[in-house]
Amino acid sequence: MHSSLILELLKQLPETPGVYLMRNVQGNILYVGKAVNLRNRVKSYFSSPVKLTPKTRALVEHIHDFEYFVVTSEQEALILELNLIKRYWPPYNVLLKDDKTFPYLKIKFDEPWPRLYITRRLDDDGSHYFGPFASINSLRQSLGVLKSIFPLRTCSENIDNHKRARPCLKFDMGYCLAPCTGKVSRDEYDNVIKQLIQYLEGKHEAVTRAINKKMSECAEAQDYELAARFRDQLKALTAVAEGQSIAMKVRGEQDAIAFEVENDRACVQVFMIRHGKLIGRESYTLKGVANEDPRQIMTSFVKQFYSASPYIPKLLLTQYPIEEKVVIEEWLSSKKNARVCIENPVKGRKRDLIDIVAENAHQALAQLKVKELAGPAALTEALAEIQQEFKLSALPKRIEGYDISNIQGTDAVGSMVVFNDGKPDPAQYRRFKIKTVEAANDYAMLKEMLNRRFSRALSNDNNQAGWSVIPDLVLVDGGKGQLNVAVETLHDAGLTNIPLAGLAKENEDIFLPGRSEPLSLSPHSGASRLLQRLRDEAHRFAISYFQKIHMKRTFKSALDDIRGIGPQKKKALTKYFGGVQGIRQATVEELTKVKGINLALAKRIKENL
Repeated sequence: MHSSLILELLKQLPETPGVYLMRNVQGNILYVGKAVNLRNRVKSYFSSPVKLTPKTRALVEHIHDFEYFVVTSEQEALILELNLIKRYWPPYNVLLKDDKTFPYLKIKFDEPWPRLYITRRLDDDGSHYFGPFASINSLRQSLGVLKSIFPLRTCSENIDNHKRARPCLKFDMGYCLAPCTGKVSRDEYDNVIKQLIQYLEGKHEAVTRAINKKMSECAEAQDYELAARFRDQLKALTAVAEGQSIAMKVRGEQDAIAFEVENDRACVQVFMIRHGKLIGRESYTLKGVANEDPRQIMTSFVKQFYSASPYIPKLLLTQYPIEEKVVIEEWLSSKKNARVCIENPVKGRKRDLIDIVAENAHQALAQLKVKELAGPAALTEALAEIQQEFKLSALPKRIEGYDISNIQGTDAVGSMVVFNDGKPDPAQYRRFKIKTVEAANDYAMLKEMLNRRFSRALSNDNNQAGWSVIPDLVLVDGGKGQLNVAVETLHDAGLTNIPLAGLAKENEDIFLPGRSEPLSLSPHSGASRLLQRLRDEAHRFAISYFQKIHMKRTFKSALDDIRGIGPQKKKALTKYFGGVQGIRQATVEELTKVKGINLALAKRIKENL
C-alpha cells in the first residue's frame, strides 16, 4: 500500500521531460531515471506490481519519497540523469564501476615541447586524450611500447630556460629525442607528435609509410645509425599491429560492445576499431544488473561510458539493441560534432565481430571467477563454507561434477570433471558415450553414466587407474530430478555415504537430499562461485565432446550420401585433411590432390558440404 504522500505527489507530476530521484525513508537516493513524460513514467512504478520486474518491485518497496527536475528536452534529461548517477551512485541503478578513475593517455599541448604521460583527469586545456583504459597496468604496457616508437619527452623539466649539456639515460635507451639538449628541431619533434596521434587514432599505414620513407632517405644519405633506428621502429609497429586481422571484418572507425552477465554483475568488453584496425580491447565491470533486461544494461553502459570518454567513434556496434536510440545518437553526435550511429547487427561481418567480442566477455568473466578463487586461502575458505552449508563431516577435497549433452537423444554423451582442493584436475576428467539410452531421457543417461563410473570404483581390477578414488562430494548439473536419480543410483550401488548435490543453472539453486527447498547461498560467496565453476566446467567438457561426436557423425553421413564416395575414399579424405573440419574447409583444388578424387567429384563434395 503506497503512502498518501506518494499518491499526492503522483497527482502533481507534469507531463514534460525530466529526471526523477527515488528516496528511502532516510532520505538516501535509491534510483535516478529520466522520462519523456514524467507523470506517465513515475506513475508506472506504483501501478500493478505484476507488470514490474523483480528488481523494480524491490525498489518500490523502499520508496518513501521522490523528487523531480523539469527540463525542456530529452537530451537535457539524458545529460542530467548521467550527472546525477555519477554524483549519487544510487544502488538500484546499473552502475559502471570505477567511473571516476579511468586512466587516459595525454599529450599536453599547452607547453613548448608537448609531453606524453598518464592521467586520470580530463581537463579542458587543449590536450589530446586517448582512452579510457580499463587499468593502469594496461596503459603502462601500451605507453612502454609507444615510447620506443615515438620517443617524446615524459619529464616535466622546463627545457626552454635551461639547456642540458648531456641528455639523460632515456635518450640512450631510445625513449626520448632529448629536446633538452637541442638534438632535435621543433619541426622534427612536432612530426613525431603528429605520427603518434595518427597511430593512436588507428592510422597505422600512414605512420608506417612515413617512417619507411625516412628510413630510405637516411640510408641513401648514408646515415645508417638513424636508418637503423627507423628500421627498429618499423619492427615495433609491426609487432604491435599483429593479431589485429579480426578488425578486418568491418571497415572504418567503430567500437564493438558486448557483455556477459552473472548474477548481479556483467563483464563488458569494448573492441576499439580505427581505420579497419583493432587498436584496443578493454574490459569493464557493471554491477546492479540482476533481473535487468539486456537492452537496459547495454543502454546504461553506453550512456555512462561515453559520457566520460574523450573520444567517440562514428559507429557503435552493440550486442543488444539500446533503448532511446535516437536520443542517445543525437546526444553523442552533439558531443562529437559529427554524426554518430548505433547499430545492433544481426548478420554479416559486423555480427561476426560482435560474436567474437561476446565470446571475449564470456572468457573474461570466466577468468575473473578463476582469479577470485586463485589463492589457497580463498579456496580453503570456499571449501570450508561448502562443508558447513552442506553439513559434511570433512572438507570436500575431491569434488566430481557430472553433466549430459545431446540433441533430442542423439549423440548423447556425459562428462565427469574433478576438482582437487578446489582446483581443476584435467588428468582425472572422463567422458562417456551413452550406449543404452536411445530416446531423449537425461535422467536415464545420467543413471547410465553414474553406474559406469561407480561400478569401476567398486571393481577389483587394479588397472582401473583413477576410477578407484571415491569423491568427497558429487555435484550433478540439474535440479531435484537429476539429484534424485543420483541418490537412487549410488544407493543401488551400495554407496550411501557419498554426499550429493544438484546445481540448477536457471536460478543457481542448490538442491540437497532430504531438503524440499533449495539451499540459499550468497551469489558472491566463495562456495557459490566454486560450485558454479565446477558445474560450468562439466558442461563445457560435455559440450566439447558432444560437438566432436555430432560433427563426426553428421559429416560422415553427409559423405555417405555423395555419389562416388565409398569407404576407401572417405578414409583417404579424412587421413589427408586430418579430420572432418579440414575436409569441409578444403578448396576444390585441394580436394583433387587426394587419390581417387577427380575434379567432378571434388565439386560434388563441396556442393554437398
